[in-house]
Amino acid sequence: MPRNQFQRMVFAFLTVLVTVHAYVFYSLYVVNGSVLMQINGADSVIHAINAQGGVYMFGRMLPVWAVILIEFCFAYGLECIMGSPCSFRLACKVFEPEKTHPVTFETTIICTTVGLMCPAMSFLAAWFYYPYYAEFNIFTLLANWLKLVCFNFPFAFFSQLFFIQPLVRTVFKFLFRKRL
Repeated sequence: MPRNQFQRMVFAFLTVLVTVHAYVFYSLYVVNGSVLMQINGADSVIHAINAQGGVYMFGRMLPVWAVILIEFCFAYGLECIMGSPCSFRLACKVFEPEKTHPVTFETTIICTTVGLMCPAMSFLAAWFYYPYYAEFNIFTLLANWLKLVCFNFPFAFFSQLFFIQPLVRTVFKFLFRKRL
């Protein structure tokens, strides 16, 4: 869909903007919500986060907006440097873009991007949310990474394929309707 570098950057920006919010919500509410509420004796996840003073990241409590901003910066950089270029190249190794139906080719790019970005961002998250109050152990880091990949991959795959990418593509087509 994007035809030039500026459009690729806008497309990546829109994708990461929606994706980071979805994953922070998923991580805090779906994966960790009941534990946070139980630990803090709160009746909702947002009250539990506020009661503990934020979200644990980099060995300290940070507000949710800071967590979203940090994850956005890393995800956008990773998407622009590795995610988009590599997924397009890998998709081109399997299919010829000119001869393949656009839906099939775009779906291949989405699946490839998830296959690259989910383990990469999960690895970064394993560093971000590592229990720094304990002694550093490489096996703990790797176990946290594997756990995050197992939690995030199914959500990443289905949300990107059926929700996020159709939404982003619709917004992108609206923004660049005269140039496409």
